[in-house]
Amino acid sequence: MSNLVVIGFDDEHTAFEMRAALAKMQKEYLIEMEDVVVVTKDEKDKVKLHQAVNLTAAGAAGGGFWGMLIGMIFLNPLLGAAVGAGAGALSGKLRDIGISNNFMKDLGETLTPGSSALFVLIRKATPDKVLEQLKHFKGRVIQTSLTADKESELRAALEKT
Repeated sequence: MSNLVVIGFDDEHTAFEMRAALAKMQKEYLIEMEDVVVVTKDEKDKVKLHQAVNLTAAGAAGGGFWGMLIGMIFLNPLLGAAVGAGAGALSGKLRDIGISNNFMKDLGETLTPGSSALFVLIRKATPDKVLEQLKHFKGRVIQTSLTADKESELRAALEKT
């Protein structure tokens, strides 16, 4: 079972820095994430989701390939590639894997302008090593699905003054 952790920051940049640190830890097999998204709220109160993977572009690339392949069968690979890319882009845009976009946008609306939040869906982790590497980030825990003990450890690591 995966755990959701949402951490808020007073600026728009720290969430991106923490996402990069978590990606590095994932390469070191200290954490396995299903999804990680930065949500920012600019000075004009606009909430923006910064997905780690662009599903629209990935869908367009995959759809273009399959469309071209099918188009070759019907002797019109360019038309097939164009139709496939369009269909793939649309399906990628509509697909929502990991953390619900609506949930992130709703929680993003509660942020103050100029701040950000990091949404992480964790499949598994080595908590003591991960927390040790995250101690230099100053943030606040907004929401988690962790046990009370693990949430307290996370709060102690991130919310120090």
